[in-house]
Amino acid sequence: MENQMIDEKTLTAAMSIIISAGDARLLCRDALNAIAEQNFALANEKMKEANKKITEAHRVQTDAIQGETRGEKQEYTLLFAHAQDTLMTIYSEINIAKQMLKIFESWEKRFEALENR
Repeated sequence: MENQMIDEKTLTAAMSIIISAGDARLLCRDALNAIAEQNFALANEKMKEANKKITEAHRVQTDAIQGETRGEKQEYTLLFAHAQDTLMTIYSEINIAKQMLKIFESWEKRFEALENR
């Protein structure tokens, strides 16, 4: 069996997706921790940063897909499949964290309104 190396373009794209998405996950976790501490300003800041990172990862994936539709050779690799799985999973985590932030900010406003009666 021939030892086959991943082409540089596929390797670079996959690693870029994994790193950017991983950074987004860490920022999302920081936002969730801030929500738990009722620090909504920090949570919003971390979510904005997470969104930038996940957008970077998504852009790399989109570029690869568009390249393939233009007829550019796109090698299928387990690493690139893992990168796409990572991107989708973390994107879902970010969406859930965004909703949680909205919910807890809403609750905080309602509690403040009740306390100020």
